[in-house]
Amino acid sequence: MSYALGIDLGTTYSAAAVFRDGRAEIASLGNRAASVPSVVFLREDEAILTGEAANRRAMTEPDRVAREFKRRVGDTTPVFVGGTPYSAEALMAKLLHWIAEAVAEREGGPPSQIAISHPANWGAFKIDLLRQAVRMADLGEVTLLTEPEAAAIHYASQERVDVGAVVAVYDLGGGTFDAAVLRKTSDGWEVMGQPEGIERLGGIDFDAAVFAHVQRALGGSIEDLDTEDPATIAAVSRLKQDCIDAKEALSTDTDTSIPVLLPNLQTEVRLTRTEFETMIRPSLSDSIDALRRALRSAGIEPEDVSAVLLVGGSSRIPLVSQLVSAELGRPVAVDAHPKHAIPLGAAIRAARDGGMLGKEETAATVEHVEIDGAPGPAGASGVAVGAALAGGGDTAPAADSASPGAETPEPVAAAAGPPDGVEVAEPRGAPVAPEPAVPAQPAMPPVGPDYVEPEAPSGNGGSKAPWLIGAGAAVVVAAVVIVFLALGGGGGDDTAEPAATGAGQSEDTSPDTSVDTTTTSESTTTAASGPTPTPCPGGDKTACITGIEVDADGTLLVDWETTGFSADKASEHVHFFFPTAVNGDFVNAGTGGCCPGEWILWGEEDGHPFDGYTVDDANNFGATQICSLVADAGHAVTVDTGNCIDIPSGPEPTGPYDSGY
Repeated sequence: MSYALGIDLGTTYSAAAVFRDGRAEIASLGNRAASVPSVVFLREDEAILTGEAANRRAMTEPDRVAREFKRRVGDTTPVFVGGTPYSAEALMAKLLHWIAEAVAEREGGPPSQIAISHPANWGAFKIDLLRQAVRMADLGEVTLLTEPEAAAIHYASQERVDVGAVVAVYDLGGGTFDAAVLRKTSDGWEVMGQPEGIERLGGIDFDAAVFAHVQRALGGSIEDLDTEDPATIAAVSRLKQDCIDAKEALSTDTDTSIPVLLPNLQTEVRLTRTEFETMIRPSLSDSIDALRRALRSAGIEPEDVSAVLLVGGSSRIPLVSQLVSAELGRPVAVDAHPKHAIPLGAAIRAARDGGMLGKEETAATVEHVEIDGAPGPAGASGVAVGAALAGGGDTAPAADSASPGAETPEPVAAAAGPPDGVEVAEPRGAPVAPEPAVPAQPAMPPVGPDYVEPEAPSGNGGSKAPWLIGAGAAVVVAAVVIVFLALGGGGGDDTAEPAATGAGQSEDTSPDTSVDTTTTSESTTTAASGPTPTPCPGGDKTACITGIEVDADGTLLVDWETTGFSADKASEHVHFFFPTAVNGDFVNAGTGGCCPGEWILWGEEDGHPFDGYTVDDANNFGATQICSLVADAGHAVTVDTGNCIDIPSGPEPTGPYDSGY
C-alpha cells in the first residue's frame, strides 16, 4: 500500500508523518520518539551518524558534531565537522536521507510522494538550496511548502474552516520564528501578503537565557573549570539539560530548581516563572511585532482573523498565548502537540499532490498516537476532518528514486474540535521488541541500602557519559557559552551567537558518506535470552526494570515500568544508575546521599526503553548491573523503590553500511 511522507526539518528537532489509508499519523523516529535531534556526527572512519546516535557520540566528541545548521542555510562560511567543511544544505541532505530511510524501513518501502516544509520567510535563494539538499538526499520528486501552510492544513483537518476564513500562524520553534496570514480557498490555502520571520529566535535561545541565569547565580564558577576534561563536557551537558528541563517545567509550574553538581560545588539555582518571563519577554515582544507586520502586509485587521494558530514547541510557554491573545484580541488555537502540526500537514499535502486525495477531499483523518504512554486529547476518537486540505507550495524536481531504511514510530495529538463525520483511528505503535527469554538463575535481592554490587571487572572503553549527574563528575568550560553550544545549547547569554556547533558546511554537494546501521537500527538486539531482574519491591510507588537487551551499537535498552505514579522529570521520576557509581549505598543515586554518585534521570516523556547508557559506560564504571529507583523533584531517591538487572555482553561489531549517498 502506497503512502505519502511529510517532513519537518527543524533547527533543533526534526519530525515526519505518513499518510495512508485516508489517515495521517506521526512516524516514530529514533528510540520510539516522534522527533529526532537535528544533529549530524562524523566518525573518524568518515561514517555519518544522525539523530539520537549522533547526539550520544557528541557527548564526548563535540568537535565532530554539527547542530542548528538550518540557521546556516545561505551562509557561505562552511561548517567544520571533524575538520571537514560542509555546507548547511549538505548536512540537511544527510538528515533528510536518514529520515526517509527510517520511515521506509518502518513502512516497508519508499513513499509515493514527499512534502518538506520550510520557513515562510525563506526567499528564492534559500529555497533553491533546500532543493539542492533534496537532490543530494536522492528523494525524488518532492513538494516544498511553507511551515505555516502545513500548520494551516493540519488545522483544517481538525476544525471546520469555511472558505474565505482567515487564520494567522504564530510558529515559534526550536530555533526560528515564523508569522504568516492565510486564507482558506476552495482548493486549499492562500498565503496573504508577505510572511515575517525572525531567523534567530526559538527555544534554544530561551535555553541559553536560563543557562546564563545559572552562570550569574554561580558567580563565575563555571568559567574556572577545566575545559579539556571529558567528564567536564558530560557535566556541562547535564547542566544544560537541567536548564532545558527547568524551562519546560515552568510551563506548568510557577518555580523550579536547577541542580548544579560541579566538582567543587553542589548547590541548586532557583528560577521562578516570573524571572523566566522577564528574560524572554523582549524576544516575544519582537515576535508579536512580526505577527502584526504580517497582518499589515496581508491587509488584514486583527478582528478579521478567525483564529491564531500557535505552532512549534516553544509556543507552549504560557506567556506566548497570553501575549498573542492580549495583543490581537483573537481566539488562540493551541495544538495538543504543537510540534506535530507541521509534519502532519505536510503529509496531508503530499497525499493530495500524490493523487491520494482530491482537492475537496473531506475523508482524511489525523491519527492520534499515544506518546510515551500519554493519550491524545479528549475526544480523539470520532474527530471529523475539515475540507480542502492543501494549496500552494513548490515541487522540487526529481533526482532519482528515494532509497529509505531505518527506525521506529511515535506520537501525535491534534488541535481542538472536529468538523463532521470522520473517525480518528487508534495508533499504530512502534514495533515491540520480543520479551527476552528468562534463564534459570537465582533471584537477586531488590535495591536497598544493604545490597552489595558483585565485584566487577575493570572497565576498558571510553564512556560516553550521557547526561551524568554526580559530585565526582567534572564540569563546565572556560568559554562556557561555546561549550554549551557545542553540546546542543542555545548559548550562554541572550546575545551569544547561536552556532551550528562544530559545524559549518562547505559547498560540497554530495560528500561520499556511509551510514552506520549499527546505530540507526534500533531493532537489532543481541541475546535471544536475557537476564532476570531482581524482584521489584512492594510499595506505593516503584520504578522497576523488567528486562534488558543490547542494541547493535552497544546501547543498553532497559525495559521499565512504574506503579503508583507516572514518571515526570519535572516532579517524581526515575533514576537509572550503576551500583558501582554510588559507592555501594543506593541513597547516593540521588542528591540526598552523603556523596552523590552519578545517575541519569528519566521520565515518561523520554520513552521506553531507557537508553541512556551503553556497554562501554558500564565497562567504564566496572559495573555488571544497572539499577533504578524513584526520585523526587529535587532528585533525592527513596531506597527499596526499584531493582537491578545484570548487564548482558555487547554485540560483535559490524562494519558500517554504505548508503550509496
